[in-house]
Amino acid sequence: MEAKSIKIRNRKANFNYQIFDKYEAGIELKGCEVKSLRLGNTNLEGAYVKLLGEEAFIVGMHINPYEYSGPDRPDADRERRLLLHKREIKRMAEKQALQNLTVVPLSLYFKRGLVKLEIALAKGKKLYDKRETLKKKTILKEIGGERSRR
Repeated sequence: MEAKSIKIRNRKANFNYQIFDKYEAGIELKGCEVKSLRLGNTNLEGAYVKLLGEEAFIVGMHINPYEYSGPDRPDADRERRLLLHKREIKRMAEKQALQNLTVVPLSLYFKRGLVKLEIALAKGKKLYDKRETLKKKTILKEIGGERSRR
């Protein structure tokens, strides 16, 4: 299996959501958007996936315009179609409707020269769940700090 070169992560996704099923999707992009992604000029925070019939779209993903592109550059915040199998979209839509889940992007990376987006079915955490996550994180930091002092 080839190593994935991860470029961009949605760091808030694991904090704000409880992750269930993960999927890998391609994205329909323009050439100048790919060049901009290679430079790391994008933001996944606040983005989500919208399922419409047999198609999936990512909404709220911001890709800064490529510096050297011409005057016909695409909108930085436009909806982009995700390339998934119909059976995967159908399975996600069923789980989303039954279990009241949402589909969030986790990371964006290049695999064999193609742009891939890792998406997941997730459920929003409550405030007390987020506090619990922060407690665990600080405890692990303290334990790690004590080991390094010895």
